[in-house]
Amino acid sequence: MIVGVPTEVKDHEYRVALTPPGARELVGAGHRVLVQAGAGEGSAISDAQYRGAGAEIVSLEDVWSGAELILKVKEPLPSEYDLLRPDQILFAYLHLAANPELARVLLARRVRALAYETLQPADGSLPLLAPMSEIAGRLAVQVGAWCLQAQNGGRGVLLSGASGVRPAKVVILGAGIAGTNACQVAVGVGAHVSILDVDPAKLRYVHDILGGHVTTVMSNRANIEEEVAAADLTVGAVLIPGARAPRLISRALVAAMRPGAALVDLSIDQGGCAETSRPTTHADPTYRVDGVVHYAVTNMPGMVPHTATLALTNATLSYALEIADHGFAEALRRDPALRRACNVLAGHVTHPGVAESIGVSATAPESLL
Repeated sequence: MIVGVPTEVKDHEYRVALTPPGARELVGAGHRVLVQAGAGEGSAISDAQYRGAGAEIVSLEDVWSGAELILKVKEPLPSEYDLLRPDQILFAYLHLAANPELARVLLARRVRALAYETLQPADGSLPLLAPMSEIAGRLAVQVGAWCLQAQNGGRGVLLSGASGVRPAKVVILGAGIAGTNACQVAVGVGAHVSILDVDPAKLRYVHDILGGHVTTVMSNRANIEEEVAAADLTVGAVLIPGARAPRLISRALVAAMRPGAALVDLSIDQGGCAETSRPTTHADPTYRVDGVVHYAVTNMPGMVPHTATLALTNATLSYALEIADHGFAEALRRDPALRRACNVLAGHVTHPGVAESIGVSATAPESLL
């Protein structure tokens, strides 16, 4: 199979979908790898390194026109829509539940679209979302601390506090991978941390790994309102695989938050968990609503591209090899996790969560293979 790796075009997106060792694995298995010139520069990976791994360095047009399987990090943007071809396999973070326009484009162009964020083995884990969730969770506390600085519109609160001064109160909504990692970092810097989730087992796990240095709270409307209203920093880290994120923070609750408090919405790729959230970019990451500093960058791991690129390829390579080795149809027949990754196929939406979010009926991918 011919595998293509284009340069990412999203604002301040410096990650790349494949590392040279990953390219070497694909080439060693008998496949061709086409990498757009300069695709790895943002992640400190040179064209020479790709050539040394056996990849071919080509133009943007040659990547898209020549490749059967396109490996990307982020979803195609409007400038890339005309490059999409019928039956081309697209493997990337797509987040279609929050992007019906892209869903319609993929349907119209009959692209075979697989989403990293909905690939799900039988154990219910999300192995391709996990590494980016881990990085985003750790970054959330870092950027939250920045948002709380007075020159950035924040309360002027230091997360750790100081001798004789209370630490900041950090509230984390969701005890999945992103929320747990945010919790670990926030506890590590000395903040007073509460984490909320609907699953007692997840709360028990967080409590155990942090030796009790965190307050675990069952997630319900009353508890969310009480915790968020008292927080200096709130991190939204809720996820329903493939579907739109639930709106847990109302506009009224934002208005009730402390002046200069910060809200970092990690759920923004799936539409955001606050009514006041809207996507932002690394170039212009924050805005204020009712005195609350909102940070809602849709590609947070892009600010640490070298680490993020390595972590991403570690997770995605085995699945890319599976598709390349067996072909699209046979790979999906063999692997239920890949079938769950399928969002659009042959002009049909194939993931139930995506279908519900954009108001269409889902078609089982097995019936289209």
